[in-house]
Amino acid sequence: MEIIKDDIHRGRFKAAIFDFDGTISLIRAGWQDVMYPYFVEVLAETPQAESQEQLERVVRDFVDFLTGKQTIYQCMQLVEEVEKRGGVPLTPLEYKHEYLRRLWEQIEHRVHGLEDGSIERETMLVPGSVELLQELKKRGLTLYLASGTDEPYVLHEAAVLGVADFFDGGIYGALERYEDFSKEKVIQEIIKGHDLAGEELLGFGDGYVEIENVKAVGGYAVGVASDEIHQKGINEWKRERLTKAGADLIIPDYRGLSELITYLFPPEE
Repeated sequence: MEIIKDDIHRGRFKAAIFDFDGTISLIRAGWQDVMYPYFVEVLAETPQAESQEQLERVVRDFVDFLTGKQTIYQCMQLVEEVEKRGGVPLTPLEYKHEYLRRLWEQIEHRVHGLEDGSIERETMLVPGSVELLQELKKRGLTLYLASGTDEPYVLHEAAVLGVADFFDGGIYGALERYEDFSKEKVIQEIIKGHDLAGEELLGFGDGYVEIENVKAVGGYAVGVASDEIHQKGINEWKRERLTKAGADLIIPDYRGLSELITYLFPPEE
């Protein structure tokens, strides 16, 4: 547990909002290894394409920058990059559907394995997730889930992981009409709907967007720098981004739950 800011009010939380992929779920771990090469492949076919190495750098930069937002935003940027290089792009939605088709080829066995019980749920959860959710519910917090992944997938994957029922505040995901959803909008609705002060909102996320959104309303942001592949230790790339986004606390996962809860909910003096 790495404390970034120790002068923030803690312990008064009434609601908590979680990102999903990389924060709770590991089902889509490795998604970058699908998106990066697909986008590079698209740009390599444009008339004014740079070298493979340069294209890989371009793709990595804009994909990483937009991580945490809905997938459609990365596809919209891909359209711009194709046009910059003299190409005629497909629509953002067409790029998104092809990316999801390729991603499904990589994760289908995980989802089916969870459905039929051949894969244990614990192996597809960030370690300690269920215990953390249980602890927050015991303390009376209303829990929300907001993801940049399409809502039907989030609903289904949260269900097969056995965590859906914890999120009594609601589960939200990307919509076909992308402008109708954002994590920022969900957070604003939480604040207004429950008449919360900023310091009463607790946020958990492994991406830049959710941390920035929680801090924008005065909430407390826990950056989850999870190593989704090895499930051990800190992902330094995530840690750097989460710190820059304004995270108050950095953790690798929820294995150190007792220490985390004691810090977030200090005994009243």
